[in-house]
Amino acid sequence: MDISIVVPLYNEAESLPELETWIARVMRENSFSYEILFINDGSTDESWEVIKKLQEQNPCVKGVCFRRNYGKSPALNTGFQRAQGDVVITMDADLQDSPDEIPELYRMITQEGYDLVSGWKKKRYDPLSKTIPTKLFNATARAVSGIYLHDFNCGLKAYRKKVVKHIEVYGDMHRYIPFLAKAAGFKKIGEKVVHHQARKYGVTKFGLNRFVNGYLDLATLWFQTKFGIKPMHFFGLLGSVMFLLGLLSVIAVGATKLYNMHMGNHYILVTDSPYFHLSLTAMIIGTQLFLTGFIGELIARNAPERNHYEIEEEL
Repeated sequence: MDISIVVPLYNEAESLPELETWIARVMRENSFSYEILFINDGSTDESWEVIKKLQEQNPCVKGVCFRRNYGKSPALNTGFQRAQGDVVITMDADLQDSPDEIPELYRMITQEGYDLVSGWKKKRYDPLSKTIPTKLFNATARAVSGIYLHDFNCGLKAYRKKVVKHIEVYGDMHRYIPFLAKAAGFKKIGEKVVHHQARKYGVTKFGLNRFVNGYLDLATLWFQTKFGIKPMHFFGLLGSVMFLLGLLSVIAVGATKLYNMHMGNHYILVTDSPYFHLSLTAMIIGTQLFLTGFIGELIARNAPERNHYEIEEEL
């Protein structure tokens, strides 16, 4: 099979028939063998009934219905597990992603050798309240991941099949699939300017809280990538530095008192000095961080995937 199209959706009953017709037309015109995987993320409208009707009309349509709403990442991960095509395309169900982009995305994967191609909605039909935070978010993601993409969160992406079979998308990590792919060893990541269409039906399902959550997820992913199997390198180093600074500060406070006593100057008790308590706090926090790293190291050493490595070829 040439292409698997994974479409996560939540309450998009109105747009599904038009989207399926559009995709089917593009597939016929380019003689692609394909499947459409509609992942119904616990919709409360008629989305699942619409998908069942579409499947009766087109055997290339397949569907999965979650019992409740889990989120976009679990929907994508479920679609990736079931995808059979050599190239996997993801797109949103709200008709803001154009299926006409699929042939070029497929060519970039199969002929230019990309592992992943991400869409870039260069011209957007969104309000400033959405576009400005998006630009800040993407700038931060570029700096942390080292992947130069303009639009990490674009739903329209193309993947080589082995990419989606070697990554796990969980939580809200769908925003960082390129980062996940890079961490798994798939480093040829490209970008294509794609057409962004104004929403035709319904309303957006995402609020401004996704930007706050996005930064927290980015910090989590960065830490897991850098220190996931060696937490002592992070917590142990930070704890040691804090403990050493606290210890040196305590010595300085004590030495200052002894000097003033020797010189006959006015002095106060060590325990009356605020610097003593700050130093003691730093030593306690440093110890806690060091022990956190030690416990994390014990957990990592007993994790079943501690020696799991992605092997490209073997002779």
